[in-house]
Formats: sequence, structure tokens, C-alpha cells
Amino acid sequence: MSRPPHITPTGPQGLEQAIALHQRCSPHTLWSRYHRAMPDPRSYLPALLGRPGSVHLAAWDSAGRTVALGHLMPDGLAAEVALLVEDTWQNQGLGTRLLHALGRHAIGTRWITVHGLVLPGDERIAAVLRHVSVPVHSQDEDGAIRLWARTADLAALTPATTVASGGDPGRPPPTGTSHVRRHTRPPTRCRKP
Repeated sequence: MSRPPHITPTGPQGLEQAIALHQRCSPHTLWSRYHRAMPDPRSYLPALLGRPGSVHLAAWDSAGRTVALGHLMPDGLAAEVALLVEDTWQNQGLGTRLLHALGRHAIGTRWITVHGLVLPGDERIAAVLRHVSVPVHSQDEDGAIRLWARTADLAALTPATTVASGGDPGRPPPTGTSHVRRHTRPPTRCRKP
């Protein structure tokens, strides 16, 4: 694991690699991502990776394996963000890199906010959020916590480097202290995959 994984766009063409990643992840990691026990990944990943209007990014290790996935999925005037990082690659900044790359994709879209659902006490997400330089709002929602940020705030801090322009979608913008605020009214309802 000496070379950092390379992040590229993916989609239905990456289905087999995505299935293999899910099969290598621990039940705890999958629970943290989906908030429930999941059936065979072949039963839900084709629909997830083929969802219209979505952005999917894969992180590839030096052996050519997908070791993490990031998704940005339309949800009205918002987009839902979801991350899955293989257990052996956690705590190495890969989730943060994927989150920054997805944030850059959200800029310039019609989405007003990006959001994700996390489980209370999820230390992995807390670690990722320590590297976010925009205000992150929080609200309790059905036993989970919805975290969201305004796309305009992302645009103010993110360089105009995107996958389409040849920039590295995995290189994070400058970081600072994250701010998690309690907010009483989220911008939209979140749908689970």
C-alpha cells in the first residue's frame, strides 16, 4: 500500500470490481455505509451504479483493485453523498480524498446542498469531517444523523480542478477546521439507496 490509490470515474462498467470490494469489506464497514444488513451486492449494485444523473468514483490500488467507492446521487435540489472504503485502506485519508472529489463534482450543478446519513458515534466519518473546510450542518433523523453542506460553500473553497479538466479528482483542496452545526430544518428528505 505504498502508492496512494488513483481515483477515477466509474459506473456500470465497474460492477465486478465494486462487487469484489463489497465482498472484502467487513460486516461492520458495510453496516456503517448502508445502516442495515445487505444481501448479495449483485442484487443492488447494478441499480446504484446505473442511477441516472449520479457521479460514481472508484479508488484503485497499485494492483488494479477498487479499494473505495464514492457516490453523489441526485435527490431533488440536493445530492446524497455515500462512501465505502475497504477496511485495510481506512484511516489513510482515502475517504477524505473521495469526499473532496465528490464535492468538486457537485459545484456548478443545480444542487443546492450535498448530504449524507451517518450513524451516531461513527468515528470514521468524524475523522473525514475533520478535513472539511466548510460548515457542515447536522440533524437527527430516524436514528441516524443527516450531515449537509451548501454547494455554494464548497465552490468558495474548491479550486476549479475537475476530472473533466484532467485534474486529480482525489487531491483535496486546502483543509481547515470543520464546523458541525445543529440545524432544525434540512433542505430536502434523504432517500436510502
